[in-house]
Amino acid sequence: MAQGRGSAVTVVVALLLVCVLFNARVADSAVYSVGDSSGWSFNTDSWSTGKRFKAGDVLVFKYDATAHDVVAVSAAGYRACAKPASGARVYKSGADRVTLARGTNYFICSAPGHCQSGMKIAVTAA
Repeated sequence: MAQGRGSAVTVVVALLLVCVLFNARVADSAVYSVGDSSGWSFNTDSWSTGKRFKAGDVLVFKYDATAHDVVAVSAAGYRACAKPASGARVYKSGADRVTLARGTNYFICSAPGHCQSGMKIAVTAA
């Protein structure tokens, strides 16, 4: 019987530790407004220059949803300003929150000509 209670205590302690670690990671995340006060707009492609991002940080894309969108793309899609035919994550709310994954995260606006006019960003998260 004592062994069963000890096991339950171990499980509870382990769960509490996981919760503490998760909350510490979330509290450590930063929130960035893409384009700063200008929002997600043309010539945003250099916005991330000089900023240091971490996996778990959140990008907030603010824009006119009737004219723009945000599409998560591959490196090739970023270079070509091309939205994949299928499977791409497309954001359309005008106030999208995207959590960064480790590595380089690529985003474009898929409205015709917008990406080519600098409405794209590549953000590398450590």
